[in-house]
Amino acid sequence: MVNFILSVLPIVWLVIALCFLHMEGWKACGLTAAVSAVCAVLHFGMKGGELVSAAGEGILNALWPICIVIIAALFVYQLTLKTGAMDIIKKMLSGVSGDRMMILLLIGWGFGNFLEGMAGFGTAVAIPAGILVAMGYDPIPAVVACLVVNSTPTAFGSVGVPTSTAAGITGLNAIAISGKIVIMQTVLTFISPFFMVLIAGGKDALKKSFGNALLAAVSFVVPQFISAMFIGPEMPNIIGSVVCMLVLVAISVQKEKKAGNTGALQGISVNEALTAWSPFLLIFVILLFTSSIFPFLHQPLAAVSSSLTLYTGRDPAALHFAWLDCPGVKICLAGIIGGRIQKAGWKEIGSVFVRTVKDNVKTIFTICSVLASARIMSYSGMITAIAVMLVAWTGSLYPLFSPLIGMIGGFVTGSGTSTAVLFGSLQQEAAEAVKVDPVWLVAANMAGGGIGKMISPQNIAVGCAASGLSGKESKVLSKTFPYAFLFIVIAGILCMAGA
Repeated sequence: MVNFILSVLPIVWLVIALCFLHMEGWKACGLTAAVSAVCAVLHFGMKGGELVSAAGEGILNALWPICIVIIAALFVYQLTLKTGAMDIIKKMLSGVSGDRMMILLLIGWGFGNFLEGMAGFGTAVAIPAGILVAMGYDPIPAVVACLVVNSTPTAFGSVGVPTSTAAGITGLNAIAISGKIVIMQTVLTFISPFFMVLIAGGKDALKKSFGNALLAAVSFVVPQFISAMFIGPEMPNIIGSVVCMLVLVAISVQKEKKAGNTGALQGISVNEALTAWSPFLLIFVILLFTSSIFPFLHQPLAAVSSSLTLYTGRDPAALHFAWLDCPGVKICLAGIIGGRIQKAGWKEIGSVFVRTVKDNVKTIFTICSVLASARIMSYSGMITAIAVMLVAWTGSLYPLFSPLIGMIGGFVTGSGTSTAVLFGSLQQEAAEAVKVDPVWLVAANMAGGGIGKMISPQNIAVGCAASGLSGKESKVLSKTFPYAFLFIVIAGILCMAGA
């Protein structure tokens, strides 16, 4: 019991600091790392060298690839503001539809799910939230809405890396896990666009835009479900989001034509439109053609990598640095090329990048602190102590709480992949102990990890940085938490029913 209490202490402190003390994210997370370190050394017997190397591993993992992805996404966004391209993008989106909730669904839901499928690592929150705020949406509801809808596509993010990782750790079939995840998550995925409209526009907006939200849900969920069941974890988000965006744009344009509202697009040439959208089009092209779908390009890039074992204790994990096959590098490249297409000079591009880094030092510190805490808690045995105690307490009802364990992993690490690494094997062993299909509980772990990302300080920091809300992480968390609670309750009930 003492092990369990001290293991959850850093998590409890983080919740109290953000939700009740309203502490800035970088301060709360820095102190969380300190609490984790004290518990690990004084109670769990972690030696000084092990503590430093565990924290160092977390910090390096935070800097590459996570922070570089976030900086790259914000750099592209800031550069489009600097060149004036964002004004043309806003005008075009307004021309697609005069309905602000339809635009919200197109950017936050369709485009956000696409970015999660292609890149992950916070891009699906940072870029859509930044665009929405630039278009005049209220920053806090916009960030909260993007965080909520980003929970369900996590398992299939970064071209399926989290689920592929879970398959590799457990030895289970990747397509089988993918199929179970999409079955468990279909209800949550389906209701997500409705919550997005509710959060950003309120009850009246939901009543008015119910049909559009339904269209967004069906056009994404159906192709995602088919892809996850029969193709595997790599393509569900990508296929679902592309179909969804095409449907939403087609319906919106048709409605605007019927209403005679086509004036917003007048005066914008095809060349101007392509120039304005060039960074985002290049992100799509570069991420797609350098992904594992095209091995002749992906494999040479993936080969340029390094591995490092930093932790000095037992069973150290190897840090893997993909120097070229990294979403952050690819997004930066797309931003630079797009900036040049938009006539930005090299000095201007460089100054925007430097300013982006300077403006987000606190965000970088926050993420480094969170990942340092995660590594300390993992290596010291604190994460395992939490999970083992939950298994012991719940017995045959364990499937009801299986997603909750995944949620803890997602909350602490902010990563579906890290959640798979932390708890994949434990969920498999627990399934065998309570005589439940291991694939089902490994899938529950991934579903829970996505829900945990909704309230992860790391992801909240990303959304706040992109929306000019740095220092208001506690307010965003308090607004997001009720949705995370609802989602995890639904996930637990679905997991128990399926078991």
